[in-house]
Amino acid sequence: MKNQANLPAVKNIVLVHGAFADGSGYKGVYEALTRQGYQVTVVQNPLTSLKDDVTATHLALDAQDGPAILAGHSWGGAVITEAGNHPKVAGLVYIAAFQPDNNETALQWFQTAPPAPENGVLPPDEKGIVYYDKAKYHAGFCADLSQEEAAFMYASQGAFYGQCFLSPITAAAWRNKPAFGIVATDDKSIHPDIQRNMYRRSNTKVTEIKGSHALYVSQPEKVAAVIAAAAQEVSGN
Repeated sequence: MKNQANLPAVKNIVLVHGAFADGSGYKGVYEALTRQGYQVTVVQNPLTSLKDDVTATHLALDAQDGPAILAGHSWGGAVITEAGNHPKVAGLVYIAAFQPDNNETALQWFQTAPPAPENGVLPPDEKGIVYYDKAKYHAGFCADLSQEEAAFMYASQGAFYGQCFLSPITAAAWRNKPAFGIVATDDKSIHPDIQRNMYRRSNTKVTEIKGSHALYVSQPEKVAAVIAAAAQEVSGN
């Protein structure tokens, strides 16, 4: 890893959402971080391809006034792995997220453990779009939210193109940027052991939090604390 000690204090946070969700889920994390003085930007991924999501993330990074922590949830982990080579990225935070290496895809890692019975990721439809089964969304994606909150998240999910899962990483940013990872211990969408195995392989600094795949929504203070700690660590504090 590169020496980050000479960087200015990191005050910028860029948040990247994953599939079957949108940026609104980060409201609690946004509020927790802005209360601490951080400047937070939430990327709205088009979810049409890895390239398109990386482009959207780069636009947000271009607009930052200094170094930033780049955090991604779920599919957003693959996005930050590719987008994190941007020169303004000082560190990466993976939130129950995919963390592929070069020439690996998110789907490869998804298939390394049997899916939980609650998992509701459906096959691509005739347009190539992957949705989450409405009947399983609450239990499989965000079991620690209320039914009302789960219904809103389901209604606001983006149209996720299946080709995203098949797109290999070309330059994994965690190979030369400090990486921090959150394992959601009750995750029914990405098996916790998949998260642990990816993070272990990359020497990511890990925090385990009891929560569903959507723990960034259900436990925003704890997720924000990991992001803030990453910002402080890469600032040399």
